Amino acid sequence: MDKIFTFLKSFRGEMKKSRFKIWLRAFLFMQFSAIFFVYFFRDVGHGYFKWEWVALVFVSFIPIGFLLSLIVPMKADVELGAVTFSLDKFYLFLIWFLVVAKLIIGRIPSFTPEADFIMAAIMGVMFGRLGGIGLRVRHLKVQHGFILK
Repeated sequence: MDKIFTFLKSFRGEMKKSRFKIWLRAFLFMQFSAIFFVYFFRDVGHGYFKWEWVALVFVSFIPIGFLLSLIVPMKADVELGAVTFSLDKFYLFLIWFLVVAKLIIGRIPSFTPEADFIMAAIMGVMFGRLGGIGLRVRHLKVQHGFILK
């Protein structure tokens, strides 16, 4: 029984580290990308949206994701020798709000382009935030000597 508690304690420590959380966010981004790609493929095929618009909206929302990465609470944990960060409730609310809005709006055929816009915006925000978090984590690791430049 002692081994189980030791394993759970060490796994919890790993879950706090930036590497785990960044990979988790990357995995979520890939899942959203795969699901949204199916919708984009269908809607572009039916003429509701264009691939150029997907790219334009996606790229336009990357800076917003970078800005949102600045409010993620993170710190260098010298004891763990890693950067840790916690859940950003604002971002979680924003993404779920946009996903629910996409699902509701997407049920109305005349609002399909708006639903596609929301999907591309979600992707841009997620990508920009992931990149911004990665840059902040790297900066903190270099600053605290966890990795060399």
